[in-house]
Amino acid sequence: MRRVPPVTVPRMTTSATDTEGSAAHPRFAEALRERGLGDVVGQVRRFPEATRTAAEAAAAIGCELSRICKSLIFAADGEPVLVLMDGASRVDLERVREELGAARVTRAKADVVRETTGYAIGGVPPFGHRTRTRVLADRSLLAHPVVWAAAGTPYTVFPMPPKDLITHAGATLADVREREA
Repeated sequence: MRRVPPVTVPRMTTSATDTEGSAAHPRFAEALRERGLGDVVGQVRRFPEATRTAAEAAAAIGCELSRICKSLIFAADGEPVLVLMDGASRVDLERVREELGAARVTRAKADVVRETTGYAIGGVPPFGHRTRTRVLADRSLLAHPVVWAAAGTPYTVFPMPPKDLITHAGATLADVREREA
């Protein structure tokens, strides 16, 4: 596993939210440690402004929108599924439906997201969830050496090479973004 060097970012605060000095949500910090990624815990960045949307996160970090990894929960025939998508793209529900062999795919409601992941919309990390779900990762994430994803709160993000993120999320690579017109 490649170690991701710390990245200097603007408007960052370092106030901690857990007992070990990490800005990450405690459940997510523990998930990182359980996966042998304790060094990533120290790379979590907390911002004074919300980073709950990809645009907010990219502005806070000072990076391209496509370098943000969105963690989106959908319902495929009523079962939650996580889709990891680059911040500049939108998920094509028909392509997700085809990939999963489902009859119907819809965006999950906020209560389903919280129940499934243990996190609020805008802070859902790519792994470390309350329950295990099927995960699809769009190939567009592989276009960058490092992407940024939510660290369990709407104010925190962490950097990771996309191949590592996909592996730790247990994701299947797929082409599920909307096709350009």
